[in-house]
Amino acid sequence: MIKIALVDDNSFLIKSTAEKVSFFDDNVVKFTAINGQDAIEKLEKNHNIDLILMDIEMPKMNGIEATEIIKNKFPHIKIIMLTVFDNDENIFKSIKAGADGYLLKEVNPKDLNQGIHETLNGGATMTPSIAMKTLKLFRNPVVFKNQINKEQYNLTIREIEVLEQLSKGLKYNAIADNLILSAGTIRKHVENIYTKLQVHNKLEAIQKAKNNNLI
Repeated sequence: MIKIALVDDNSFLIKSTAEKVSFFDDNVVKFTAINGQDAIEKLEKNHNIDLILMDIEMPKMNGIEATEIIKNKFPHIKIIMLTVFDNDENIFKSIKAGADGYLLKEVNPKDLNQGIHETLNGGATMTPSIAMKTLKLFRNPVVFKNQINKEQYNLTIREIEVLEQLSKGLKYNAIADNLILSAGTIRKHVENIYTKLQVHNKLEAIQKAKNNNLI
């Protein structure tokens, strides 16, 4: 039995995907989640999951951020991005985050099931058009607009996440809850951000980050 989790903020699409998956007797949906943070919290309670079908654009924590965290915490879990977005940047970032496959939501049940089996057997399933884009990306690497700046300031993905939360006006405790970290860890990240950006307070950090397309 293949234990699957579905992560998507659209309840209609969750239901549609669950129906596609359930066409085949060896698949069972163990849980659904409405965003990346929700998925991680559920995995903390039970990570006996074989594969996740992950949406990209979601509130609180998107699928790319969630994929990176899940791959670090639960490396045995395979993740296929299941999305309507086929732009180069999302494909590149998903693969870099550790995604094992990338399918578009229009995929039919048979191809989805085949993709699930391919991925669990060590393959990298992709919608044909995505596979072509991926090949082109690796042949002709693209530098996305904020990639240069992130490398210039050497900010980690977690520090970018903290900056994004700060820009929303959230306090350290709220950020800690959202990112599933301690308030002390958030303070340490903020100190590192100030040092790397060469700023002295939160407002300066947010302004500099926005000016340089870091957030």
